[in-house]
Amino acid sequence: MKNIVTLCKTLFVSTGLCLLSIPGTYAVVSAQPARLLSAMTTYNEVSAWEATYYFTLTVPASATDSLKQVALTQIQGLEAISFNPQESFAFEGNIDTANLSRREQKLGITLANSENKSQNVIVTFDQPVTPGKTITIGLKPYRNPIYDGVYQFQVQTISTGKSTSNPIIGTARLQFYGVADNE
Repeated sequence: MKNIVTLCKTLFVSTGLCLLSIPGTYAVVSAQPARLLSAMTTYNEVSAWEATYYFTLTVPASATDSLKQVALTQIQGLEAISFNPQESFAFEGNIDTANLSRREQKLGITLANSENKSQNVIVTFDQPVTPGKTITIGLKPYRNPIYDGVYQFQVQTISTGKSTSNPIIGTARLQFYGVADNE
């Protein structure tokens, strides 16, 4: 019986020492990553020239890293959509669907196409987005696709900190309709 008690004490102390020696990187697991809140377009007709695609996401206050980049990869749709980097923008806050012209604090961004992935655009913020912020990215396509249907974008964050994890935070879905579909 004494041997069993000694063995249990030894195991308990060993387990406690092992738990104390776990590196701090495991604390990142409890932090919430950014997440995609919504996606919408101002015009859902095929071939429309004046559309803007809005992607709203939030960086929770519990996040450990600021957000420097967001990658949007088109994963569904009959036509690859190209964006105008000079007309695209971002701002702090949610999109107000009742008043699309209402934009809060503007954020400087640059757009680049990924060299190793087709149909991938990377949005880089001039200043990293700090935890606790909600932001909206407004991408201006040169025109809506000419083919109707569902177009989906995988949204992935790229952090500025020590974390090597760049999680996929959601899938944005946009639906485009032909002229005959709207009648």
